[in-house]
Amino acid sequence: MQFIDLKTQYKKMDKEVDSAIKKVLEHGQYINGPEITELEKTLADYVGVKHSVVCSSGTDALLMALMALGVGAGDEVITTPFTFIATAEVIALLGAIPVFVDIDEKTYNLNPDLIKKKITKKTKAIMPVSLYGQCADYDAINAIAAESSIPVIEDAAQSFGASYKGKKSCGLTEIGCTSFFPSKPLGAYGDGGAMFTNNDEHAKLFKQIREHGQDRRYNHPVLGLNARMDSIQAAILITKMKQFPSEVSAREKTGKRYSELLKNVVTTPYVAPDNLSVYAQYTVLVENRDQFAGKLKDANVPTAVHYPIPLHLQPVFSYLGQGKGSYPVSEKIAEKVISLPMHPYLSEAEQDEVVAAIKQAVK
Repeated sequence: MQFIDLKTQYKKMDKEVDSAIKKVLEHGQYINGPEITELEKTLADYVGVKHSVVCSSGTDALLMALMALGVGAGDEVITTPFTFIATAEVIALLGAIPVFVDIDEKTYNLNPDLIKKKITKKTKAIMPVSLYGQCADYDAINAIAAESSIPVIEDAAQSFGASYKGKKSCGLTEIGCTSFFPSKPLGAYGDGGAMFTNNDEHAKLFKQIREHGQDRRYNHPVLGLNARMDSIQAAILITKMKQFPSEVSAREKTGKRYSELLKNVVTTPYVAPDNLSVYAQYTVLVENRDQFAGKLKDANVPTAVHYPIPLHLQPVFSYLGQGKGSYPVSEKIAEKVISLPMHPYLSEAEQDEVVAAIKQAVK
């Protein structure tokens, strides 16, 4: 059994993907080919925003979003300690300070009730994460941010395709950023990412920053990066977008079926009433996680842990001086989370096999 089955997905569209790649090989524009512009329009239309700017990775998308907002040394950016390191990594790389806020115990996303007391004169942005495929409470977060005129960046690396109160993830804040890492809900066959915005100036800056800060050849008004997406990856993503809506539906159906079969067995994901999750990970809470994972491995059921160590406890952020007990909800959840096989092509028979192994493991 595959934890994420990318091979089956490819087999369902192999001719279309091969043809799209061949087209790039034939025209030879491997960087800034016509596929880049086409993909950006496709993504912007899907999300429902004015601009999409694609780039080399989800991490670079977050970094460029912060750069476009002018985040630099000594600034503060509010975010969650319960996420992949990239979220806080990009803040620190710019010399800014990650200011952590604990998570909501039900959704595992940033707790809006705790944000206000962390805002200072140095706060330059708020960067919540839409974790495991479910959007954070953006109405509440945006309202708090608006009171202090602070921009909000959605880290939607795991939630492309999800929706919140009828609006798509990546279109919920001033800037949305996502990742096209192969295992994401919409994955390339290599690294890739994108930024989304309705702000013309932001979009202009994103495009400059991703190409060494230039607005035209050899003219560099800002410092930038080499953060372009390859034309081949864009071609693959254009092809995969054609069946992405059906995959989102399949993910939702599979996630709901898991939750129904596992209720009263383990703690299943809570999805807020106004949310549609894409279940980038189907993550449950269990006691004695190592023992549980070992039993599932013996039953040939793969698992993964996202994320076992909150960011404030990572060695690289020890300089912040926030030891155990600083963010108790994040610490408690981090000790219990475990993710199950999840992808759009997971069969009911495979799900039943996973569920049977879990019921045996918790006996």
